[in-house]
Amino acid sequence: MNGSPREYRLYLSISREEMLRYYRGAAAAVQAVSEDGCRVRFPASILRPFITAAGVEGHFVLRVDGRDRVLGLDRTD
Repeated sequence: MNGSPREYRLYLSISREEMLRYYRGAAAAVQAVSEDGCRVRFPASILRPFITAAGVEGHFVLRVDGRDRVLGLDRTD
């Protein structure tokens, strides 16, 4: 079943140590809860542009297509 594209608003707070696990391939996906309570799972690799020395922290919008394939991730703060 094909649905409409959707956006999920997320607040992510991932420590440097946890991001290293993703970066090294120990974990391939991130699971988060959107602001409206939906549980979403997406490839950790899309966080790479947002990694700092402290990890990843901030508000983001995850965009997916009708088949839940990631279209993009944007920082909103």
